Amino acid sequence: MNKSDKTEQQWKQELDRETYHITREGGTEAAFSGKYWNLKDNGTYNCAVCAEPLFSSETKYDSGSGWPSFYQPASTQSVVENDDHSHGMTRTEVVCSKCDSHLGHVFPDGPPESGLRYCINSASLDFKKDEE
Repeated sequence: MNKSDKTEQQWKQELDRETYHITREGGTEAAFSGKYWNLKDNGTYNCAVCAEPLFSSETKYDSGSGWPSFYQPASTQSVVENDDHSHGMTRTEVVCSKCDSHLGHVFPDGPPESGLRYCINSASLDFKKDEE
């Protein structure tokens, strides 16, 4: 699948309402409400839309924000960053590089490892636990 394989109508049929709203319309889930904000398991956080590996649990940390937070993506090609001037703010949007799904935003207030906080909606992710 690449970015233009599906129409918005197809996305609406394939995704649940919350995932569609967040990934295709740029929505945001409420803080402390997503299924992964406090998950501590080891594994990979993939795109909920196209299964692209996006973040590793090794780079996840508790930012106190109520959303899953990471200090770097799984690879430099995993995500794309775009200027976002919506809601009267200037932010940097994070989208999946494979399917253009909205994931969340990145902020320059992260831990020392990178100084970045990738604040990502749980509904845009699908966690795959490492084999033990």
